[in-house]
Amino acid sequence: MKSVIKTLGFCLLISIAFTACQKDIVNTIIQNAPSADAGLPQTVQLPAASFTLTGTGTTTNGVIVGYLWSLVSGPNVPVIISPASPSTSVINIVAGTYRFQFMVIDQAGLTGVDTVTVTVLAAAVQTLVLQPANNVNEVHLGFWNGDYTNSADVEFAGCAWTSGGSPLNTRGLFKFDLSSIPANATILTAKLSLYSMPAPLLGNFIDANFGTNNALYLERVTANWTPGIVTWQTQPGTDFGSQITIPHTNQSFFDLIDIDVKNLVIPMATVANYGFKIRLQNEVFYNIRVFSSSRFGDASKHPKLVITYQ
Repeated sequence: MKSVIKTLGFCLLISIAFTACQKDIVNTIIQNAPSADAGLPQTVQLPAASFTLTGTGTTTNGVIVGYLWSLVSGPNVPVIISPASPSTSVINIVAGTYRFQFMVIDQAGLTGVDTVTVTVLAAAVQTLVLQPANNVNEVHLGFWNGDYTNSADVEFAGCAWTSGGSPLNTRGLFKFDLSSIPANATILTAKLSLYSMPAPLLGNFIDANFGTNNALYLERVTANWTPGIVTWQTQPGTDFGSQITIPHTNQSFFDLIDIDVKNLVIPMATVANYGFKIRLQNEVFYNIRVFSSSRFGDASKHPKLVITYQ
């Protein structure tokens, strides 16, 4: 009997010792971070003004509760319109390569990220040739015994002459339609061509160019004017700082081909377009330069403006 009791006591001690040495068992749940997909790389070309980023996210921890787009690198700092949305437009872009990060956040507070690149190509060079017929934005300003302005003349001139014993002075105002140039375009070149009037109706009626000092100023107009209303007395002002000097010529007929007017055209295209004015540098008798207007019968002699931009 004592032997049995000893055996039972030993087993009890072993059981107690085993129980005391046991560690608590903890059930650990491993949560995986969500997966973010920023979409495929993109290529866009200026003059596109924007592009769209679209990302997605998945998680095993409930649902995605937040998104965040941010710029990693790029040629400038564009504007991300809706950075906290899975899809957003990006504006204020320039040529170059952008890299964006897309982050997703799930219910467990875990995050996942992905990146995507967007390549913005420079705009292709575009050429705009403007040589309109019957341009309504063309006026031959004149003063002879009062206002002598003509909004439907076949010519315009820088002229200082006399007629019937009275002084006659004329200038030209003309404007081209630049509305087809995109607002964010870069003007690369701008060339203006003016053609001597083959049969001048001013001066000595023979020579388109005459006098000992017929040098001209070509200027950018800085105020609005309206054909049919503008007069010699109300003609708009000009920007003297950017005026172009056209040298004197002794040739009776001398076309002005490809005058570089880039610095005049840039503010016309980007700020306000009030056109050009042409006038003699020194309006003293008897000097004249007569050019064909857009109403002249030979279309090849109409004023021409050629602009390249991208």
